[in-house]
Amino acid sequence: MNREKRYYPLNDFLREKFGCKVYKVSLDAGFTCPNRDGTLASGGCIYCDSRGSAAPIIDSRLSIRGQMKAGIAFGRRRYKAKKFIAYFQAFSNTYAPVAKLKKLYDEALNFEDVVGLSISTRPDCAPNSVLNLIEGYAQNYHVWLEYGIQSIHHRTLQLINRQHGLAEFTDAVLRTKDRTINICAHVIIGLPGETRDEILETAKVISALRLDGVKIHSMYIVRGTKLEQMYKSGDYEPLTFEEYVSIASDFLELLPPNMVIQRLTGDCPGDILVAPEWTLDKQRILTGITEELKRRDSWQGSRYLFK
Repeated sequence: MNREKRYYPLNDFLREKFGCKVYKVSLDAGFTCPNRDGTLASGGCIYCDSRGSAAPIIDSRLSIRGQMKAGIAFGRRRYKAKKFIAYFQAFSNTYAPVAKLKKLYDEALNFEDVVGLSISTRPDCAPNSVLNLIEGYAQNYHVWLEYGIQSIHHRTLQLINRQHGLAEFTDAVLRTKDRTINICAHVIIGLPGETRDEILETAKVISALRLDGVKIHSMYIVRGTKLEQMYKSGDYEPLTFEEYVSIASDFLELLPPNMVIQRLTGDCPGDILVAPEWTLDKQRILTGITEELKRRDSWQGSRYLFK
């Protein structure tokens, strides 16, 4: 637990484990998703654009080796990082045959000072054959599998076109827990139609499953998405800064104190952001959450239910 921030950030966890600054190199391996390629649906989630939540610094024209080389150089220069994690970020990064996945993962890990592998995917794209492959890397690397759940509520998941539910997420988590793989859940605060109580129910379920980490994203609206259409027609109104800070603080209070907080807000390039503008100021959001926890004299885990 970071006493100043009042939660347990990923940077602290990695520094404790490796004794230095560790930088995650974001990668786009050219994957797609089953709710985008027609297998389950088309168009993807209502908030997802053609980049598939890829980091704006990724140059997808480069090979995986080229992206890793550029990312390592950037991490060394900008953050003085000494160790690195290969982070397959864009779209569903287990949605391919095992042989193709192995080739891509091996290419990313074939660098000096790369100590870890982090893979973002959907819970319905994690067959045992893929989990077996990923578990093999855990013998020599620090490995995370990041499952997008966003919300536990069926109504919400239908509305945002996820094409999976809590059952698929729970199944994937339980099968992954049998292996030496760290599990992170992606959730979004501010999804259309969700109340504060419903959002906090998601926090309680994630806590009950005793996951290793969580990424909490603020809901922002990107150009060219179904969510933009909903916003412009008056069918969706994003949270205010104050609302988000308050709910995110509630969320943290319900999580176990040793759960790694990998993210507390989303990153959206300004050139494609429709609203809300406050999401562009990441430091303001992080400071706001810490200040709110201090105002409450509270911290991550202060209302954890499953001790």
